[in-house]
Amino acid sequence: MRTEQLVPGDRPDPDLVGAVLTGDLQVAGERWSKGRRLTATDLATLAGTDPTAVTGHRERGRPGLTVLVPDPGDVHEDEAARRLAALAAGGGLTRRGPAESRVDLLAGAAGVVHVRIGLLERLNRIDMVEVFSLFDGQVVAAGELVASAKIAPHLIPAAVLERAEALVGGRGIVGVAPFVPRRVAVVVKESLHALARERFEASVRTKVESLGSSLVGFEYVEDRLDAVARALRAGSATGDVILTAGSASTDPSDPFFVAIDRLGGRIVRRGVPAHPGSMLWLGRLGRVDILGLPTCGAYSRATAADLVLPRLLTGERVSRGLVAGLGHGGVLTRSMRFRFPAYARELDAPDG
Repeated sequence: MRTEQLVPGDRPDPDLVGAVLTGDLQVAGERWSKGRRLTATDLATLAGTDPTAVTGHRERGRPGLTVLVPDPGDVHEDEAARRLAALAAGGGLTRRGPAESRVDLLAGAAGVVHVRIGLLERLNRIDMVEVFSLFDGQVVAAGELVASAKIAPHLIPAAVLERAEALVGGRGIVGVAPFVPRRVAVVVKESLHALARERFEASVRTKVESLGSSLVGFEYVEDRLDAVARALRAGSATGDVILTAGSASTDPSDPFFVAIDRLGGRIVRRGVPAHPGSMLWLGRLGRVDILGLPTCGAYSRATAADLVLPRLLTGERVSRGLVAGLGHGGVLTRSMRFRFPAYARELDAPDG
């Protein structure tokens, strides 16, 4: 790439076809944006225009306009942004742009954002390329902006893009896992009077149904191993996910934990690195995922469960990896409400 001066009113060098403006101009009342690739018609227009009718970016003390003339291996910012966006985009996204060398990636459907954070950081170490996103695990609506790919200069060497493409390969960096219809069973080991039970069930129904899944029923059981085991067995036969309440999460002898073990399941994680909700636990029983909270009251608050449940309702399986990233951004005060599903943004949450 080299720079040249283009003087309005003078006959231009025909080699400047394809040169790129470095600043915004007003040419006889028409706006030409920086980054514009000049055509033969544009050059003819400038040659036939009084210099006083051309206003905008000029270097001090020089009568001409600075333009960039690409070398054979240079890529224009818009084309480069398209390539970078295609490189960064995983599944579940649509594209918008480019506009000013930026291509936006939008959620194709409501779901959960997934970001390969380490890969994103390595990509952004490459000079002149920029990819920026929402937080990993954030819940988004259809059409919401998820990430953007942008090129810093107007022209970029093809070798820079090739370096980025070699780093990322075909893996993508950012994607959205859409919500899928799942059947959710609820098992409660806690005594609730009628009004509290009604509020609890309404809260759980709002959470589940707003994310596109359905409830298969609520089972209230006594604090006995046989009763809990029977309810879990029934829930695993009818549901894809089981939500529980009323466990003593720090007691290994709690009937929930013992029953899961005896039924051939396992506890995957006790506690998660986020607050409130650090005492929730996760388990597996055959093909069924289990999310447990200590009390029914926890379902009426915005907690770490409201970051985990949406992921389960995209079909993601319970695993240690599912919760490992919650620690970054895991202080779930009111200022973090934007990460939650819409249903949780008005629920109670701590101020600090």
